[in-house]
Amino acid sequence: MGSSSSTYRPKCVYLDIDGRIQKVTFSKYCNSRDIMELFCIATGLPSTPYKVIPVATGQLTEKEELIQNLLAQVVEQFSRVFKINELKTEVANHLAMLEKRVELEGLKVAEIEKCKSDIKKMRDEMAARNSRTNCPCKYSFLDENKKLIPRRDVPSYPKYILSQETIEALRKPTFDVWLWEPNEMLSCLEHMYHDLGLVKDFKINPIILKRWLLCIHDNYRNNPFHNFRHCFCVTQMMYSMISLCSLQVKLSQTDILMLMTASVCHDLDHPGYNNTYQINAQTELAVRYNDISPLENHHCAVAFQIFAQPECNIFSNIDQEQFKRIRQGMITLILATDMARHAEILDSFKEILDNFDYSNEEHVTQLKMVLIKCCDISNEVRPMEVAEPWVDCLLEEYFMQSDREKSEGLPVAPFMDRDKVTKPTAQIGFLKFVLIPMFEIITKLFPVVEEVLLQPLWESRDRYEQLKQIDDTMKELQKKKNESLASEGRENTIMDTKIL
Repeated sequence: MGSSSSTYRPKCVYLDIDGRIQKVTFSKYCNSRDIMELFCIATGLPSTPYKVIPVATGQLTEKEELIQNLLAQVVEQFSRVFKINELKTEVANHLAMLEKRVELEGLKVAEIEKCKSDIKKMRDEMAARNSRTNCPCKYSFLDENKKLIPRRDVPSYPKYILSQETIEALRKPTFDVWLWEPNEMLSCLEHMYHDLGLVKDFKINPIILKRWLLCIHDNYRNNPFHNFRHCFCVTQMMYSMISLCSLQVKLSQTDILMLMTASVCHDLDHPGYNNTYQINAQTELAVRYNDISPLENHHCAVAFQIFAQPECNIFSNIDQEQFKRIRQGMITLILATDMARHAEILDSFKEILDNFDYSNEEHVTQLKMVLIKCCDISNEVRPMEVAEPWVDCLLEEYFMQSDREKSEGLPVAPFMDRDKVTKPTAQIGFLKFVLIPMFEIITKLFPVVEEVLLQPLWESRDRYEQLKQIDDTMKELQKKKNESLASEGRENTIMDTKIL
């Protein structure tokens, strides 16, 4: 900018007025009016904001006419050179454009702020609707100031009349849990409590039972696996095992109530990330429960927060001592679903199995712990078309966790890593080392379990082993194909080199 300004020189015009040379100097910044005034001063004519038209009493002298023409020509020439009018128009247009842009930018800012406000409102509405934290894992403990609001509009779901065929199917492990909508599952759960005599024996108000089940449904998250359908699946398996093993003959009604209600509540508000993640990430749950079964402790806490609401307390008509016993029993059963305690619980049960005594309360507690564990992981007991979708759901949840662990720099379990695990490899180990041994132990106490529950597990193991063999064969063929292509590529490279 310095060089351009230094090279500019003012313009000069020389006028011959009565033999006298007048020099008029002006810059490029002068407008037509400025130039006109300069010439007026040089010629001795009066200065005026209007167009200079000297008028005499007679005709203009030749000299005056010459000066007038000269002035008009000079003004016209300089207006053309400096394009004063065009510049004014351009500046005006530019200013108008800038004003329009400022206006549009202002509208954009206002629109962005409105969008932010709408998003915040939507999030607040979702938080209020869920009645619990939105965070999938970290800081996921229920806000103590936010109560679990029960449904007061009763009945809040249609009363389904279950057919006799459905009632019979509901008592069997082959029941297809994928065929039912949430309202239908709620009706099935309600039927189980009536059918087992729990409503009658514990004076459960049917309206409160409905409200409680609705509140339970609302406090399961929409995870791929640990969701309300999984809750229904586990409870239905418990219901079928009570029927299959004639547990109502061997156990008290209080024990049956504990088993059923613990099954319903066992995964309440599960965030979709297991205890290993909670502990490694040091989430609020892990800190709150000192790394000891943080999820299972949380499930218990949420369950009894719900029971603390009079509108949802199905235990309201039992005495305090019985409630304490039921509460302690439920806590014991829900905590037993922590797979970190699997070996410990099974070893303890093996020790008492040969001398099992139904009159021994400790023996019965150990049995109930194993029963809820069997139901919690019993999907492979069901027919293949019912069981296999659960594997996909579980792997999806595992992969979601392992992806998050990788992004946060946390350890990743190989069986949860999408880059290392396949459906057959995931299931074979689980069937061989967890499911089958546990159901074999139960079979010793209830022989009927072998044909109905254990046989499907053996068949499932064999099927996944066949799938693994097919996968291995395909991988081997692909490996040989890749090696062959690589070898051909090397040979072609050698041939090309020789030709060159």
